[in-house]
Amino acid sequence: MIGLSLQAVQQSTFRGVLDFFQKLGIYDVILPFLLIFTVLFAILEKTKVFGTDEYDGQQVPKKNLNAMAAFIIGFFVVASTKLVAIVSEFLANVVLLLLLVVMFLVLIGSFYREKEDVFLEGAWRNWFMALLLVAIILIFLHAVPTDNGSNWLEFGWLWLVTHWDSSVVASVILLVVIVIIMVLITKSPSTKNKSVKTGETT
Repeated sequence: MIGLSLQAVQQSTFRGVLDFFQKLGIYDVILPFLLIFTVLFAILEKTKVFGTDEYDGQQVPKKNLNAMAAFIIGFFVVASTKLVAIVSEFLANVVLLLLLVVMFLVLIGSFYREKEDVFLEGAWRNWFMALLLVAIILIFLHAVPTDNGSNWLEFGWLWLVTHWDSSVVASVILLVVIVIIMVLITKSPSTKNKSVKTGETT
């Protein structure tokens, strides 16, 4: 009983620390600002939008301009509570999706031998990446709220349900099906299959 009570006290103490951090604005100000600043600074350093300076015969990005731009944009983002809520909701769902993907890959890996490195390859990998892209888009739409308190995913789903019998939705679905069929029919065989066929003929 004493051990359980001590464990409960320790858990409540750590929870109190997290609540204290939340009151200070660690989760809704500092961490989103650091994330936006880091991502934007890395993109600006990679793209070299503001030009470069020559240093020891090498062209290096203008770090002062990149840092200042990322700093200002980061502050603009955290100044809007709506943007911070969208970023927090989106990242939480993406991390959850990432955990699901990792667990899925672990389950697949249990059926592989020790020397096999690749989980998915070829068409399976492309379909898996497409499904992840669709999942990320749905997560983003779920994170963006509308004026009435819902989100864009619910709004799109309700609109699709209410307009399911309309000619516009039917035309879009028909065009998507036609495009998929045309891609499957006109898709050229892979180079791997070609090499296998040429090896068999020789």
